[in-house]
Amino acid sequence: MHDRKILNEQLISSTVEIAKEAGMAITEIYNSDFDYQLKKDLSPITAADNLSHNIITERLKTLTPQTPILSEENCNIPYKIRSQWTQYWLVDPLDGTKEFISKNGEFTVNIALIENNTPIFGVIDIPITNETYWGSKVDGSFCSDANNDIKQINVSEDNQNPIRLVASRSHPSEMLNDLLEKIIDYEIIEVGSSIKFCLIASGQADCYPRFGPTSEWDTAAGEAIVESAGGQVVNTNGDSMNYNVKEDYLNPKFIVSNGKIISERILSLINAGK
Repeated sequence: MHDRKILNEQLISSTVEIAKEAGMAITEIYNSDFDYQLKKDLSPITAADNLSHNIITERLKTLTPQTPILSEENCNIPYKIRSQWTQYWLVDPLDGTKEFISKNGEFTVNIALIENNTPIFGVIDIPITNETYWGSKVDGSFCSDANNDIKQINVSEDNQNPIRLVASRSHPSEMLNDLLEKIIDYEIIEVGSSIKFCLIASGQADCYPRFGPTSEWDTAAGEAIVESAGGQVVNTNGDSMNYNVKEDYLNPKFIVSNGKIISERILSLINAGK
């Protein structure tokens, strides 16, 4: 596939609006009585997942007709085909379906643009709070609130004490519990979906260690936003994350942080005693 440079301010603003539109649509379902089903991997899916998927894919096809789209709800694309992509959209139409079903409001819409196996632009819409976060290599990271006021965001300073950690509400981890015993001086915020990335990017938290299973569509948008805000996302070897480099979509264990110092501190604690 020919690698065309499509990322610009117009594309960014259009994609932000697409995420907001999908967020508004799934909020209508959220506020109604709805059922859910279980997929083959026993993860839940609702009508909202499919509605958001349809809205986003239709809009992105119109916006960038030549750019492939990979969505959680349409991921059966052979790697033989995907491996030829140098640029594509990676979408999670409803991140935090468990939170959606439990009605705690902690769900998001995630859209990322991947180029050469790296997220270069991401949007996360939080429908319940009417907040939208986005970030790119073009001009940094931003957040708009319910009044549509836009502000640039940055990660926190690298020497926070106690360290403010974010963790998954629905996916506890024994490895995380072991890490917490070693850190000693910390505060912890439990929250669902990609909101965790938003808290890091906006300086409201310092580190998000994730040792439980995630897929590439769970993290791509958040990674772009965090890194464009001055933060870092690395695996537990300290290496950058790579997207679309294998048959499956599973991520390695990873650490999202406000910078290199905290990442290295967490990595040293993880590897202590090995």
